[in-house]
Amino acid sequence: MNMQTAEHVAGLKADLSKSCGTFRVLVGVTGSVAALKLPLVVSQLLELPGVDVRVVTTEHAKHFYNSAEVSVKIYTDKDEWELWTQRTDPVLHIELRRWADLLVIAPLDANTLGKIANGICDNLLTCVVRAWDTSRPLLFCPAMNTAMWQHPITAQQVSRLTEFGYVEIPCIAKKLVCGDEGKGAMAEVSTIVSVVNQYLQDPDEHP
Repeated sequence: MNMQTAEHVAGLKADLSKSCGTFRVLVGVTGSVAALKLPLVVSQLLELPGVDVRVVTTEHAKHFYNSAEVSVKIYTDKDEWELWTQRTDPVLHIELRRWADLLVIAPLDANTLGKIANGICDNLLTCVVRAWDTSRPLLFCPAMNTAMWQHPITAQQVSRLTEFGYVEIPCIAKKLVCGDEGKGAMAEVSTIVSVVNQYLQDPDEHP
């Protein structure tokens, strides 16, 4: 391990050991164009009292947002593999699962929806989900093209996630970035933050 990598790993370990908030929100972001709203999601969550935020991103999600506009630590697949080099090292997806009081996936694209519904865990985010403590809230915000949303398998997969105990923040109908008009757009950021805030007000009471 070179010095630069060693410093990076030390920084990852230090970041999760410190937390300035009393309620820790982990934001998962996947490869839907709605990922461009990540900076806004993070900034509005940080306005809630006592909330600390970290982000887990898929590689495809990075295409849609500028990480320089996100004011909190963003964890990637690369971090997962750099952090672990020997048996005594922490496993990042387990450390993140322990750190977070709530996980919200915004947006949840069609591909990752399918993965989670079938228990596939081939990246950092889906590993966090597979290891998630189901006594803690997991919220998901579907976002995809209208034609993808209307595919028969989508309703089955969303239903599967709710059977797991996860909470859907439903998508909405609007003119999509691709030009199509219809259902499939991610819920408004204000809606997402409002739902998270309900858990913050009374963590034992589901909205």
